[in-house]
Amino acid sequence: MIGTGIFTATGFLAGPLGSPSIVLSIWIVGAVCALAGALCYSELGINFPSSGGEYVYLTEAFGPTWGFMTGWVSFFAGFSAPIAAAALACADYAGYFFPALKQNGPAYVLGSGAFQIRFGWAQGLACVLVAIFTALNCFGLRRTARIQNLLTGGKVFVIVAFIVAALVAGNGNWHNFAEPAVRTGSTPLAAQYAISLFFIYVSYSGWNAATYVAEELKQPSKTLPIALATGTALVATLYVALNVVFIYSTPLEQTKGVVAIGALAASRLFGPGVAGAFSAAMAVSLLATVNAMVTIGPRVYYAMARNSAFFPAAARVHPRWHTPVIALVSQGVCTMLMTLTPFRDLLTYIGFTLNFFAVLSVASLFVFRRRPGWQKLRVLDVAFPAIPVFFVVIGAWMTIVGLTLEPRVSLSAVATIATGALAYHFRRRRRAAAAV
Repeated sequence: MIGTGIFTATGFLAGPLGSPSIVLSIWIVGAVCALAGALCYSELGINFPSSGGEYVYLTEAFGPTWGFMTGWVSFFAGFSAPIAAAALACADYAGYFFPALKQNGPAYVLGSGAFQIRFGWAQGLACVLVAIFTALNCFGLRRTARIQNLLTGGKVFVIVAFIVAALVAGNGNWHNFAEPAVRTGSTPLAAQYAISLFFIYVSYSGWNAATYVAEELKQPSKTLPIALATGTALVATLYVALNVVFIYSTPLEQTKGVVAIGALAASRLFGPGVAGAFSAAMAVSLLATVNAMVTIGPRVYYAMARNSAFFPAAARVHPRWHTPVIALVSQGVCTMLMTLTPFRDLLTYIGFTLNFFAVLSVASLFVFRRRPGWQKLRVLDVAFPAIPVFFVVIGAWMTIVGLTLEPRVSLSAVATIATGALAYHFRRRRRAAAAV
């Protein structure tokens, strides 16, 4: 769960929301939504313990077209886009040492207005990082796992050390919490809150991964809710504490649009010397996110292809390295192209698309609970249907407001989903013609 969002999102919340208390509240609301979704997914995972997650739920509830589209969307919005976002964020943190690497640095611009794409040093470094980790994964999982263990081991330590050092020895000001920022734009606050939740959704993404281990747990109806509640609470605590540090370090007005918010906070709290060490550590933490998603994504496509739920090429394994090379390279190319997308739009695209399928998966509970023999999660049953209705209503609200206020990015997400349906029916038609 701890990835790109917490290191980057606050700068995109400051201007639109304009209030330190509202910025802090949205991280808490995001945690509540994540917990509600995780509880619903727990019940789904208990009844469908085999691997596949959303693919299984949507196929069983709404048909194979929706199952295929989850794999299609995973390729673009579930992994390629988040990898691109993490690589761009890493470049922005490296910009503390080399300013040209920041996303507002010099770049070649193609197009204009809403259809502008940029390629500069930030995008170049992001592409290099993606190429390196893709190549490492192609040559085997063992060395990649060692690298991931090293990168991940220090991530939580860096965050906790940063929070403690900031509150104990940092040169911040508690008065910053009483200083609002001038809101950018005239969007009503309620609608802006819904748009901003897309960034929070991206930051908390990962809560649904618990469903993939349900079959390995003893008494999952008891252990899953406890694990989910504890995990979500811990992550939420870290996220809120980090945002307290960000605001304590810098007035909200001065954080507007800042991608590397951690580097700015460290510089204000400790001065340039210590800030450099924290900026480097945060960049390394983002490398862990890049490597993890580069590793996991192709194996999701591989598993789905083995079940005839995705393109067969994704299931091909290199005879020597035993890795899904075609899936890895395809994902890498797609990711590099996505680094050309403006960072804020990339986060909105990810949040909109993943939210859509999470809402559908939670809504499938209303279909499954009518089936005989369905095993109900006790903690969810106590508040049923309030918890899934809450999650679906919030998600639907975000989707509607997103289509209204962010039409270009939202329609890109809709186009991704629609092309997945077309790809499935084209593939099915080809298979039917080949069988004749």
